[in-house]
Amino acid sequence: MPSMTDGIALWLQAGAADQAGHGYLYAVLGISLLSLVVAYLFARYVLAQDTGSAEMQKISNAIRKGAEAFLRRQYVTIVTLAVALAVVIYLGYFFGKSDATLAVRMTISFVMGAICSLAAGFCGMWVSIRANIRTASAARTDLNKALQIALRGGAVTGLSVVALSLLGVGGLFWFFDGIGNAKVVPFQIVAFGFGASFVALFAQLGGGIYTKAADVGADLVGKVEAGIPEDDPRNPAVIADLVGDNVGDCAGRGADLFESTAAENIGAMILGVALYPIFGIGGIMFPLLARAFGLIASIVGVMIVRVKGDEDPMKSLNRGYYVTTVLAMIGFYVAVRLLLDGNLHLFAAGIIGIVTAFLFVWITQYYTEYRYRPVLSIAESAKTGPATVIISGFAVALECTGLPVLVISGAILGSYFLGVHAGLPGVDPVAAGFYGTAIATMGMLSTCAYILAMDTFGPITDNAGGIIEMSQQPEEIRKRTDRLDAVGNTTKALTKGYAIGSAALAAFLLFTAYIDAVKEEMAHAGKQIGEFVIDLGNVPVFTAALIGATLVFLFSAFAIRAVSRAAQTVIEAVREQFRNNPGIMAGTSEPDYGACVDIVTKGALKAMVLPGILPVVGPVAVGMIFRGFGVTASNLPVGAVAVAALLMVGTIAGILLALMMNNGGGAWDNAKKFVETGKLGGKGSDVHKATVVGDTVGDPFKDTAGPSLHVLIKLLSTITLVAAPLFI
Repeated sequence: MPSMTDGIALWLQAGAADQAGHGYLYAVLGISLLSLVVAYLFARYVLAQDTGSAEMQKISNAIRKGAEAFLRRQYVTIVTLAVALAVVIYLGYFFGKSDATLAVRMTISFVMGAICSLAAGFCGMWVSIRANIRTASAARTDLNKALQIALRGGAVTGLSVVALSLLGVGGLFWFFDGIGNAKVVPFQIVAFGFGASFVALFAQLGGGIYTKAADVGADLVGKVEAGIPEDDPRNPAVIADLVGDNVGDCAGRGADLFESTAAENIGAMILGVALYPIFGIGGIMFPLLARAFGLIASIVGVMIVRVKGDEDPMKSLNRGYYVTTVLAMIGFYVAVRLLLDGNLHLFAAGIIGIVTAFLFVWITQYYTEYRYRPVLSIAESAKTGPATVIISGFAVALECTGLPVLVISGAILGSYFLGVHAGLPGVDPVAAGFYGTAIATMGMLSTCAYILAMDTFGPITDNAGGIIEMSQQPEEIRKRTDRLDAVGNTTKALTKGYAIGSAALAAFLLFTAYIDAVKEEMAHAGKQIGEFVIDLGNVPVFTAALIGATLVFLFSAFAIRAVSRAAQTVIEAVREQFRNNPGIMAGTSEPDYGACVDIVTKGALKAMVLPGILPVVGPVAVGMIFRGFGVTASNLPVGAVAVAALLMVGTIAGILLALMMNNGGGAWDNAKKFVETGKLGGKGSDVHKATVVGDTVGDPFKDTAGPSLHVLIKLLSTITLVAAPLFI
């Protein structure tokens, strides 16, 4: 029996651990609040800049009003669906588990995740639709100042997204007394990630449908049929196209990466519970502190970016990224020293994640930039017409899945190996290996705020170029905005590669978190189980796996079809305006921009509901139905194992399809841009028209279905985490 002295020592030790835990949590919350203050200062800097001429302001105001109108109507739809789902979650836990406390906490977590995700998307778009005019105005005199305005406008999104994620997760952890109940609370806040994923899916999907329906309509009638340039003020769909850049790439991507950071933080915290005997609260708090240090690194990275002389603006952005990465690595090491006893194996796992991010950026560049073989081969194929453009582009899209899968596989195997051999006595090596993969995911996401700043930089500079073009500014100014726009196209493509890479690592992390959640639920119910085996030879399990893959393809089909239908409506509307008002092409009368904006808004909001509900209903239905098939040889409920199979195979299919769509669509797009530089006949040639058709095919791939699949992959994981107790 322990002596009184031993008891006092244990009590003091526990008190010291609690005090340290509170200190680390307060540090995370403090850094997050500081980051929001910096985001506010960046926003003030952007808003203080010159807003250009009256004609420029007129175009910018039209973009702003269209974007705000769409987001307002979209958020009403999302909030309505979220409220209904919150009621379902509460009733499901209250009656399904007979646990009122858990029902309340899960519902609160879901609602908070949804609110923070909505706020993240709104912050990103609010600044971007005001930064575009200021970037355009600055480009009239100074390329460096224009770049800094656009990047700092993008940084408002990046910092807000990551800071709100940390505040939401950390705040709930504190509110539910996570320091005192560290082994329990991470399982009670999983619904925060689900709420974020639910909102992100609709934000990304609705914004993606909007932006590509407008883009396709504007390109096919404007460039191909009417033979007018991109962003020509005579095109009735041009304002809708510029609005789409904001609602898709700013609001949508902001919500997307918000749910990434939230879901991965919670998943890593759940895996940290298994290491509690070694690291105590440190293993659970590590994801939050490491990400907080990444915020500081991103702020410094954004602050140092400036164009030196006449250099390529991409070089200056890359310098900021390199500085951010080095500082994030230093912060990562400090977090390992403070919370994980300076374990170098786990630090090395984090380095694997950072290297993985670099490799994904490089692979994406190789397959989407026109300096390299894949895009050049598509451009060459345009000499024989649009059919060969589509065939060669689809071949590139299929090919580009190979290298990323090898990188993902290497990252998972390497980080798992380092976790297993991290020398953690008394810890199951498998659990330690899984925690190693969680550390790698945290490493990859350590620069998320800077990456998202570069992503939002893209639509800001794209809009700035459109404003300069439509207000008929001198050619030398257009050349400056073209340089920034070209860089923005690259950063958007790189961010998609980064997003799918992080989604792949996160999916494995969340998959293991789901298995831990099932084991925890079984132990809580007093049921003994064997090894968690997913046997695809079991008929119900195989069937569920097949359903998981099919969900991914059906979702993609619905998303692409939605773009096609909305685009057809836009095309007819633009053609009708050209027919009925010849003064538009003559430049003597102004087109009705608002009509196209309204058409795309209605079409996107109507079309996003069905594909958005599919991945929410599918896994829950499988788990509830297959629960009636009894238990497996390991005494596990078939329902829980069937959902694991659905999640596993659905994730694999989703990763491959997202890679194919993102990189394939980007390759088609840049084949067109290569021709527009004057190669192979240049603008207006038959080769150019063929590449425009290819780009049009790739548009819903790279900007609607592909990015939405990033969210779908994680939504499948978060919904199964939340609903896991219902499958037992």
